Amino acid sequence: MRIEITEKQPLADKIRPQTLDEFVGQSHLLERIAAFAQGPRLPSLLFFGPPGCGKSTLAMLMAKAAGKKWVRVSAPEAGLAALRKHLEGAEVLILDEIHRFSKAQQDFFLPILESGEIVLLATTTENPSFSVTRQLLSRLHVLRFRSLTREELSRMARRGAKVLGVEWPDEVFDLLADMSAGDGRALLNLVEHVAAMPKDKLGIEDLRQALPEVVIRGDRDGDSHYELASALIKSIRGSDPDAALYYLACLLESGEDPRFICRRLVLSSSEDIGLGDPQALPLAVACQQAVEFVGMPEGFIPLAETVVYLALAPKSNASYAAYLNALKEVRENGLLPVPLHLRNASTTLHKEWGYGRGYKYPHAFPQAWVEQEYLPHELAQRKAQFYFPKTEGAEARLHTWLASRKRTPRKP
Repeated sequence: MRIEITEKQPLADKIRPQTLDEFVGQSHLLERIAAFAQGPRLPSLLFFGPPGCGKSTLAMLMAKAAGKKWVRVSAPEAGLAALRKHLEGAEVLILDEIHRFSKAQQDFFLPILESGEIVLLATTTENPSFSVTRQLLSRLHVLRFRSLTREELSRMARRGAKVLGVEWPDEVFDLLADMSAGDGRALLNLVEHVAAMPKDKLGIEDLRQALPEVVIRGDRDGDSHYELASALIKSIRGSDPDAALYYLACLLESGEDPRFICRRLVLSSSEDIGLGDPQALPLAVACQQAVEFVGMPEGFIPLAETVVYLALAPKSNASYAAYLNALKEVRENGLLPVPLHLRNASTTLHKEWGYGRGYKYPHAFPQAWVEQEYLPHELAQRKAQFYFPKTEGAEARLHTWLASRKRTPRKP
């Protein structure tokens, strides 16, 4: 039975599908979902995906198709006491944003799912591996949703325009689909926004000027936050300045805290560039200071400069890898005694014990270098080596210097 449409309803509610056949998107899941809905028992499910991709709508359609009495609750708005009241007489609970429940609150569902008292259809925009307890996750089938495609969004926009009684050229629908970033809810908000605009303002360039502030939204706590940051760093690591700039713009335009971006750039300058270009780290630190000083939006200028520089810089992770090698040695074999000649003889007793005896002061020798043992004796006997220099950028010069000494480094 169709829900009666009223003028006050948002467009997303007006065109919400009433059957599985009307649902747009998630074609990779529909066959499986139909089988669940028509099976002898509806299983508890977790719908994981970005905003506006139809998670809650599909949960309601499944409950209807299974002929179950259902109730829909949003986790941020319901405590456990209120939730218990909602569950009275219900067979299916559709719970939006389950990640907003604490771990203790999530434990509430364990016994009722175990007993079959209720079927849970939960939604989340956050990676369930981190936002849902392991115990609860083991009782749910996880279905991963994807953002809507351009074609799916365009089809949805046309349906919305028809309900509103407006007609537009194809390029308007294509523009709205492109600008909604895979989010059906954002798309329908745009359709309503454009439908209210004067007809003489519906040119593509007019729309481009009028709509950006409507569509750009952040997901700073969701997966896209980490996916964009990861893409930025990997583009820098891969020496692709165009891709790095694109992901920088995505992060900033979605409302990302520029301080978070600066922290990632500082880490990248050491981990991925390191001694390939020792100026990378000072530049990244200076970028952080510049962004703090000038603020946003002008802060994009030093950020863009730094991102391009890091992308173009010679790459070396040798110092990063060297530390991990040393860390592995310490964790596997413990802390070994420091050689006596390297210890400070700060007391008479220390001198009697031989602390500092035989230490050679490098500055007293030509080129400030003299051969002596620095590693603990056991490691020196094993010829332990943790740092394997690369031959990129400035590290090539350092490699040549090190190789000219008697302790010529081995290749990893």
